Amino acid sequence: MKNHLTAFLLLSSLLLVVSPSFSQLRKIPSEVTEAMKEKYPNAENISWKDKLTSFAASFEMNQEKYEARFSDKGDWKSTEKEINENDLKKEVKDGLEKSKYASWTIQNIYSIELPDEVRQYRILVAKNDIQKKNLLFNTDGRLLRDNITIK
Repeated sequence: MKNHLTAFLLLSSLLLVVSPSFSQLRKIPSEVTEAMKEKYPNAENISWKDKLTSFAASFEMNQEKYEARFSDKGDWKSTEKEINENDLKKEVKDGLEKSKYASWTIQNIYSIELPDEVRQYRILVAKNDIQKKNLLFNTDGRLLRDNITIK
């Protein structure tokens, strides 16, 4: 029985190490790369990641870093970039200040552009080293979601 457990643990460990490298083996479809070129013709230093349900392109444009997501058919899903607290809309700042997370420390803020000219803001806040949340706000400052994170 002990040998079976050891073999199982060894195999599980091997799969954990090897499986992330397999996720990058899928070729980026030409529909996706073409959609990226069309949406962001001035993008530089593009690197791709296969997210299994979508493809993510990290890139630079106008000396800022972005990440855009596309479906495997080339449909643009979202683009996000990290912003400073000073660049956060007043309504979103007010929404955070009125939330139960007002006393938590802001660790980073992302502006997220979605189809149909929708914009949202993801704010990572921390109460301590263990308690962290990703807060998702709309442009009116309404808290849409508060997800626990394991970052």
